[in-house]
Amino acid sequence: MSGAIPVIDGHNDLPWRLRMRGPADIAGHAAGLHTDLPRLRQGGVKAQFWSVYVPCGIPQSEATVKVLEQIDLVHRLVDAHPGELALATTADEVERISETGRIASLLGAEGGHCIDDSLGVLRSLYRLGVRYLTLTHGKNTAWADSATDEPAVGGLSAFGVEVVRELNRLGMMADLSHVAPETMHAALDVSTAPAFFSHSSARALCDHPRNVPDDVLTRVRDTGGVVMVTFVPFFLNETCRQWGDELVRVEDAIPAEYGSQEFERLQRDWIAANPCPPSTVRDVADHVEHVRDVAGITAVGIGGDFDGTEVLPTGLHDVSTYQSLFEELRTRGWSDADLRRLGWENTLRVLRDTCG
Repeated sequence: MSGAIPVIDGHNDLPWRLRMRGPADIAGHAAGLHTDLPRLRQGGVKAQFWSVYVPCGIPQSEATVKVLEQIDLVHRLVDAHPGELALATTADEVERISETGRIASLLGAEGGHCIDDSLGVLRSLYRLGVRYLTLTHGKNTAWADSATDEPAVGGLSAFGVEVVRELNRLGMMADLSHVAPETMHAALDVSTAPAFFSHSSARALCDHPRNVPDDVLTRVRDTGGVVMVTFVPFFLNETCRQWGDELVRVEDAIPAEYGSQEFERLQRDWIAANPCPPSTVRDVADHVEHVRDVAGITAVGIGGDFDGTEVLPTGLHDVSTYQSLFEELRTRGWSDADLRRLGWENTLRVLRDTCG
């Protein structure tokens, strides 16, 4: 997209959607998905972290198999579109691929349960190209507390500290989205790398435990890190948060595999009967500005979570819409130089400082 602010997005769940729904032709408009190649182009996306997510609640050894299959799915997706996508593991590779007109494709593993309490598995994921590990997802691991589970180890266990240190040694980002605030602080106490949140928003504006408190934002600033603000309405305003809490209770009671077509049918039926309260691009802009105000202009990025949520704000309905956020911020006085920091430069710097 000529003249667009370039985007590196921290989190997109298209691989899981494709796993559960079956193959889709993303070369054209992919109905029922937030993501396809034409809309990525329209949105100005130059680099994308594809989430190689697997759900909690399955045996950890099974989660390890599934995450390997998810990595394979992304590799096959890139192989199927060699003129549009290319795998990247470093900032230099992201820049080189972007210069060729292709979208740099990076891998992020969402949920530490997928390493099955094994540093050897973690190292293997790194060798396969994974460049961040989200320490938890919706439930605790044995070694790290999740934001949406009951505290168990007080942040990180001794093994959790080893995981963070090994991530540092490898040159792999310790993603602190989804973890409890105590885990955020514990990881930052140990880590020598910049703080990294692949898809989170500001807790001062929406009191969801997944969001980043101000005392953590100051540490993001001090480490030269980045918070990639997400578009999920549950994390944007209080009415949506309360609705999202009820949706989670409904989802937990659905008698079908998470993400399956039957699960999604029942989920959609409930959402149709109980619509999400309003949220807009302005809500996202408010969170972006809060992170900037507390942590600094060099500490904010974008992690939309497209294809990882059933509802999105008005004006940010798919990957074609990133420029709408930039236009909203322009009306608030943001310069193009600062928009480039938000969309591209801040995250690229953290990638370079951590992974090379």
